Amino acid sequence: MFKVMLAGAAALAIAGSTLVYAQQRPDAPAQEQRGHHPRWQMSAEDAQAFSDARIAGLKAGLRLTPDQEKSWPAIEAALRDLSKDRIARMEQWRKDRDARADQPRDRDMVASLRQRADTMSKRAAGLARLADAAEPLYKSLDDGQKRRLAMLTRNMRPGGGHHWHWRGRDRDDGPRGPERGR
Repeated sequence: MFKVMLAGAAALAIAGSTLVYAQQRPDAPAQEQRGHHPRWQMSAEDAQAFSDARIAGLKAGLRLTPDQEKSWPAIEAALRDLSKDRIARMEQWRKDRDARADQPRDRDMVASLRQRADTMSKRAAGLARLADAAEPLYKSLDDGQKRRLAMLTRNMRPGGGHHWHWRGRDRDDGPRGPERGR
């Protein structure tokens, strides 16, 4: 009985999906008709709102003491500058992508390398400003605050913190070291 019901459900799913494909809108863009549906893209306003929320969450999660609060404005300014630069890069990338959408893909690799180097230099300068601003506060954090800082900033790391578990695999001081049991 269960197998019959399962087979019937599968047949209905296949028949239903066939009807969906048959009813594609004729006025839909060619890209969408080929199965490439436009996906939601974060606007500059959305990106700024999420950045503001991350900064506020970081501060709230650290539970700064009144003495530590004095160091926070410089860190917040550096974080906002990094965020503003990132949003500007994102918007410029979209404009460039849209401008070259229908053009042949003839890229100047040397120019691309120079542009990438320039972008990395700007990001490095912003990160250096953040490090300079964060150093006094970081030195004053207790162990609990440092632990929370690591957790709260893991999505800000390259790759979004998805590979945090790789850290220390071959070292004895990482999260998978001998004290944690391999």
